[in-house]
Order: sequence, then C-alpha cells, then structure tokens
Amino acid sequence: MWLQLAISTFLFTILHTLVWFSTNLQFVKGFDNSKSLFISLLLSIPITLCAFYATKIAYSAMSDSLWSVRFIGFGMSYLVFPILTWTILGESMFTIKTISCICLSIIIVCIQVFF
Repeated sequence: MWLQLAISTFLFTILHTLVWFSTNLQFVKGFDNSKSLFISLLLSIPITLCAFYATKIAYSAMSDSLWSVRFIGFGMSYLVFPILTWTILGESMFTIKTISCICLSIIIVCIQVFF
C-alpha cells in the first residue's frame, strides 16, 4: 500500500508540474508565447497518462475509494502550484491565504492517507 501511495503521489506531482507548465508557461518572461499552445498540446498526452495511472494506483492503494484519490490529487496540486509559481514567476507564496491553503492541503492528504 505505501509503495503504491508513493508512486501515485509521485505521478500526481509530475502531473501537476506538467499542468502548471502547460497553462502558465505563457506568462514566463523571456519565453516565446507563440509556442505556448503547441507545448500545451504536446504535454497533454503525458498529463493524461500521469492522471490515469496516478488515479488507478491510488484507487487500488486506498481500498477502492475514489474520494480519497480525488483529495490526494487536489492536495498535491496545491503543494506543487505555489512552489512553481513562486520559483518561476516570482509571485510570493508567503501570504497568510496561501500558507493557510498549503497547510490545509497537507492536512487533507494526511487525513486521506492515515485515517
């Protein structure tokens, strides 16, 4: 079970990282915006594969509970997005609202995994 959760968490992390780039690369300074849509289309297949297998593996690990999978995926997305937005776009993740949401995401993932 723990190995399956680790693999699915890894896949969710890759998934949300690719989604971040496919949707937000257009806002990165110095990047040619005319290529953004092409990159989004190119990343759509790996994103779909990561989503498919992360969901499949996590569903099996969580005793056939799709709600648990959904909340783990959501929690991972809210951990990946602020870090990438902060490091690449320079938008601070150190606001009360963002830090609160990150903490809540960690709690959501922990509830789904440990309860």
